[in-house]
Amino acid sequence: MPKVILKKSSYNYEELKPQIFELLESIDSGHIRKNSRVLIKPNLLAPAPPESAILTHPLIIRASAEYVLAKGAVPQISDSPGSGAFDKVIMESGIKKALNGLNIDCTEFRRSVPFDIGPPFNKIEIAEDAVNADVIINLPKLKTHTQMLLTLGVKNLFGCIVGMRKPEWHFRTGVDSEMFAGLLVRIYKALRPSLTIIDGILAMEGAGPGRSGIPKHLGLLMGGSDAVALDITVCELLGIDPDRLFTNKAARAAGFVSEEIEKEGDFPVIKDFRLPETVPVIFGPRKLHGFMRRHLVQRPVPDDKICRLCGECLRYCHAKAITVTKNGISFDYDRCIRCYCCIEFCPYGALSARETFYGGIIRKILWRRHH
Repeated sequence: MPKVILKKSSYNYEELKPQIFELLESIDSGHIRKNSRVLIKPNLLAPAPPESAILTHPLIIRASAEYVLAKGAVPQISDSPGSGAFDKVIMESGIKKALNGLNIDCTEFRRSVPFDIGPPFNKIEIAEDAVNADVIINLPKLKTHTQMLLTLGVKNLFGCIVGMRKPEWHFRTGVDSEMFAGLLVRIYKALRPSLTIIDGILAMEGAGPGRSGIPKHLGLLMGGSDAVALDITVCELLGIDPDRLFTNKAARAAGFVSEEIEKEGDFPVIKDFRLPETVPVIFGPRKLHGFMRRHLVQRPVPDDKICRLCGECLRYCHAKAITVTKNGISFDYDRCIRCYCCIEFCPYGALSARETFYGGIIRKILWRRHH
């Protein structure tokens, strides 16, 4: 039976460090030994300060690294940012400052190796440092995600897909969020992180996981050895049916979900957490799908007052659905696969997912018929 531990916490380091040590000690089970290579995998999506709630907080990363050092092991802090240079990410996030004085390798994932994650994906390219690590400490941020609802423990391992291979996988799985969730679950099971701690002290609600999201103070740390159990528990805390999270549903379908979870700590129900509005991308007869793409389903929409025409959205759009002109950016919604990478990686928060007027009407009609 997997165990999930919850602690009330803050970013006061005198309080935080012993809590991180206690969490890791409780779930370590002897994985971290002297001289073992320990990969610490935070969420380093893009350059952003701690108060934006976009990245794993630097003090959680430092405390985890100090725990590894105290065990006589060799820590490495790595990720593959979705946007921006790695050096800029660790500078703007405060991670470089937080790690000052510690002998730690903090480096971007660069090399990939083929790794068989099982059907239907089989061999895919995963960061060599993640594949070869003796132990992985998974440090996700509790955030909303416009495509996947939430990005938690399982999805955080997608950062072990290096560089532009991430949007490429979005493109290859197309408009099917359930297929993408299946990929995420297979990556998680292949890498098997030994320990996961979710940073929910300052979480993100609304249209996450990038700058369009809104910081939300929850004051929570959650730890366990089973990231699926953690993700299920987070959904329960937020008052969400766990299977509404695509990765939980995919994990259940693959037989990776334990029916019972042991919980330690005070687990309140959070009633006012704002989720992104996720709607079915395509539904109904196939011959109508083209019309639906253009006129009915939720889509990324730019705010011309905020957009600076930097071209980052264009760079991450493998579907080639975005055109940048001197007057702004425009979308070809026939091509757009609704992966929302453009929203996720926009450095200015100039893009948001919006449902069309007629799409909203049809969805409400269908909902009323169903209920």
